[in-house]
Amino acid sequence: MLRRTFLTALAATTIAFTAFGPASAEDRFITVASTTSTQDSGLFNVLLPAFTAKTGITVKVVAQGTGQALDTARRGDADVVFVHAKAQEEKFLAEGFGVKRYPVMYNDFIVVGPKADPAGIAGGKDVATAFKTMADKKVPFVSRGDKSGTNTAELKLWQVAGVDLAAVRGDWYREIGQGMGATLNTAGAMGAYTLSDRATWLAFANKGDLVVVVEGDKKLFNQYGAMLVNPEKFPTVKAKDGQAFIDWLVSPEGQAVIASYKINGTQLFFPNATDPKA
Repeated sequence: MLRRTFLTALAATTIAFTAFGPASAEDRFITVASTTSTQDSGLFNVLLPAFTAKTGITVKVVAQGTGQALDTARRGDADVVFVHAKAQEEKFLAEGFGVKRYPVMYNDFIVVGPKADPAGIAGGKDVATAFKTMADKKVPFVSRGDKSGTNTAELKLWQVAGVDLAAVRGDWYREIGQGMGATLNTAGAMGAYTLSDRATWLAFANKGDLVVVVEGDKKLFNQYGAMLVNPEKFPTVKAKDGQAFIDWLVSPEGQAVIASYKINGTQLFFPNATDPKA
């Protein structure tokens, strides 16, 4: 079957989480197409075992950029999508691939760069000004370039800054087409700036010479949502168990687990399932 073939091909990037050990063929499981940030931050290491312990349902994660995760779901190769790019999520729903979008949590983006700060943007609170300055000075910048939620947010920030990226991009701007961890590694090796979600940054062990240079701007807000893939389009979707996962994420219990996840005492994600505008 297409679904099984696809999942086999992605085995290297698929992680199964269970509170009871490796899942057998008889166990109940769902496939969630999600972002690299939820994996790289370590959130799934606490979130998914808690869900499995509650329900007996194992969650297998395909960790990709948001755009790729949504495309995986468009092929019917996932039961749930859990991503962070609201405009792309709403388009997914409008196309009939999803049933309903549920806000789950948020964190924020930060700009990181070398301690020497050749752009002179450290300490700034206006991210648009920072992006304009980086473009004007053509300092090295590493972009994920993978159509992820983070990549989408980055491209929007260039627009907000009034930068025509197509006109000014050159050797200073490097797209690598990879996840957040690889992007941070590349930025560190190049002495470059990049946009990161705070959760992955806090969990990232190879910071090297990189530091946070811009944070706190409301334009850096990063909302996550979850959607059940439409079982009317794909009869293979495990609708009951997939919806059970979403319902648990937005329940007081699931929201409490999200809020409890910290690194070095710092909370990484902030549950907001009760916010209808999120």
